[in-house]
Amino acid sequence: MDKKILHSFGAVMLFCALFAFNASGQKQGVNIGNKAPEIKMETPEGKTISLSELSGKMVLIDFWASWCKPCRYENPTVVSAFNKYKEQTFKNGEGFTVFSVSLDKDPEAWKEAIKTDNLVWSYHVCDFNGWQTRTAVMYGVRGIPSNFLIDGNGVIVGKNLRGPALEALLKQQLK
Repeated sequence: MDKKILHSFGAVMLFCALFAFNASGQKQGVNIGNKAPEIKMETPEGKTISLSELSGKMVLIDFWASWCKPCRYENPTVVSAFNKYKEQTFKNGEGFTVFSVSLDKDPEAWKEAIKTDNLVWSYHVCDFNGWQTRTAVMYGVRGIPSNFLIDGNGVIVGKNLRGPALEALLKQQLK
């Protein structure tokens, strides 16, 4: 019995070790300095998109929902940062965009909030599982709004940047 438990524990540890590092040896995780885990989800139009498609850009992974009042109050700040920095050159990235991950369960409310809040970037995804959204679980999101700023190499350079903190860090990252 003890050998079975030890063998299973070893297999789990090996799996965790393999998951924790990508092919380049960069540690994956959700802390500053880690390579951000991949995200693959569907857009409002039903197309699957990946975070890795944005390689080379500064990207704000923004967790939010249409029903979240603090998220909706924060959206104008994110829109302003997007408009100001979308064509800028950064130390590790060319251009800036937002990858919005919604914790909505209602497709129509989600689509309406995107339109109403003028979230003009092209990267909106949702699986309609609310707090059980696999990406939110993977990123350890326990409250929204929540976000992660990643550079062009996919490395997390900032977390939970609200209000002027987002623009301040983007400004620091300019080339």
